[in-house]
Amino acid sequence: MILLYIFLTFGIGLGTTEAYKVSELRTYYQKASKCPETGQSFHKYMARYEGKEPVILGFKAVSEAVMAKHVWGPYSKLKHLKSSAALFDQAVTLDADNPEIRFLRYTVEYYIPRYLNMSSHVEQDKKIVMESLLKYPKSGLDAESYKLMRDFLLSSEHLNEAEKQQLRTIKT
Repeated sequence: MILLYIFLTFGIGLGTTEAYKVSELRTYYQKASKCPETGQSFHKYMARYEGKEPVILGFKAVSEAVMAKHVWGPYSKLKHLKSSAALFDQAVTLDADNPEIRFLRYTVEYYIPRYLNMSSHVEQDKKIVMESLLKYPKSGLDAESYKLMRDFLLSSEHLNEAEKQQLRTIKT
């Protein structure tokens, strides 16, 4: 019975879009970025995804970036970052205006050392995310993604004071 639950919940071996629920992937990503074991599990889970749903591809891309954070050695780190960038390129090509994909890529590229020249989309992605947040709830973002993005941007050095004030004034 437990194996059936795991099979149905995580779609082991299915590789279908239905098995990958965005709300679950958001939580998985947050945990994976903090814990190496969870990061490896997240990476293995996302590696099985073979579909072309843009947001799910974004999470597959972010799983590669999480692995770059947790692996040892510059070659391994770079390999995962390049894989992440290629997957993000696919996801953005499929849905260029999707704020969640842009947010995911922003969260990765912002923290990549600048000397690697792999952070060329930071300002563009931030702009798209901010525009979506400022239009909320008419932006198409669901409440969960809005809160996650807003809280992330407000919690650190990502925004200047004027931008933070803009976000704080939005009625939810």
